[in-house]
Amino acid sequence: MPRLPGNEELVDAGGRALHSLREINALPLEERERVYAGILPLRLFAYLDISSQTLCGPDGLKRVRVIAPQGIGLVRIEVKEHPADPDTVFFLELADTHYGQMELSFCIIADPKAPRFGVDRDSEGRDNCFTSLGRNIPEEMRAMASGLFPNQTRRGLHLFGEFFPLFERFVDSLGMEMIVAEPLTYDNAIRYEKYGFDYITGKRLMLEIDREFRPGGILFRRLDGSTPFRMPGAERSVRGRSWAIHDGIMDEAWDEVRIYKTVGKHAGIDTFPARNNEGGNR
Repeated sequence: MPRLPGNEELVDAGGRALHSLREINALPLEERERVYAGILPLRLFAYLDISSQTLCGPDGLKRVRVIAPQGIGLVRIEVKEHPADPDTVFFLELADTHYGQMELSFCIIADPKAPRFGVDRDSEGRDNCFTSLGRNIPEEMRAMASGLFPNQTRRGLHLFGEFFPLFERFVDSLGMEMIVAEPLTYDNAIRYEKYGFDYITGKRLMLEIDREFRPGGILFRRLDGSTPFRMPGAERSVRGRSWAIHDGIMDEAWDEVRIYKTVGKHAGIDTFPARNNEGGNR
């Protein structure tokens, strides 16, 4: 049963309670899309001039694509300014876990009207899979200079703060008690802390990072200007630290960081209490 005040159990058109993405994916297409559209912030619809009822723009073309295969507990939601655009404005991927939890696999929100930086492509224009197949240093330098975080191709729309409460209520309406995720970067981990997440694995690493970026620490000493991503002073901000970590300043790779949030509870974790209150471009 739902735990959040005023929240209701999610039911299908016949009044049957739904408890997983797999069960939602078994619904008729129109009903399935209606359920998933409820996770999207209303300001996103307004910004892109999309009807929250039809999921279409003024030209009648669909702007919201819901990929929710029947028989699988997985959904991918893609929102574009125009159907032919190569980039999404809002990208969300969720999955059921084997333990009755909700996995927040990906959430990417980008302003389609902002300049694009090719940090996701190699020098020949091929997808580098979040830099696992190589980095595009010139584009990363441009992105960093424009205030972006690692892996950001465009500045954000500052919509995550509106999306997450909708998402948490959605998870709660399914009767699930926990959200799990795997932050791909240091700044993502810090951002999730703000929304009440704690660590399954990686808290030791996060605390060690904070300690070693302080004056006298190993990472602090490595901010020696040897690359554009390791400039003195970077230790004072989440963005500066994240770019330095992205640049490989640590002895160990950024990996095996897993987080969780209990629905309706804020864990109160803050592994970088002395950070600058930078605005950021998320």
